[in-house]
Amino acid sequence: MAYTREPISGSTHGRGIKLTGTATGSSVAIHTGQASAVLSDVVTLYAMNSDTVVRRVSLEWGGTTSPDDIIVMDLPPKSGLVPLVVDLLIRNSLPCKAWADAANVVMIFGFVNTEA
Repeated sequence: MAYTREPISGSTHGRGIKLTGTATGSSVAIHTGQASAVLSDVVTLYAMNSDTVVRRVSLEWGGTTSPDDIIVMDLPPKSGLVPLVVDLLIRNSLPCKAWADAANVVMIFGFVNTEA
């Protein structure tokens, strides 16, 4: 299998994605898996909390059902890049979205290895 490394689809040229949403209904698009039921995207995401208190990030992986589709992580204050997911697969146009318990203080960075 051949892979190419690309920015996550919600990013502009590899820049971070600010989490402006504070609930599932206002979650921010991070990445959408490629439109194939066979070929996968291998996603790695990092988060940064610029606030002075711990912030909780909820990552919706392909859906919004808790706990089936939700990955939750508490980020320490003034943190550098903290791994959220490393080499997690997504495909079939499933979305990855995220929100935090406070708006505009958490940034998501990452990349995807796309299977060709």
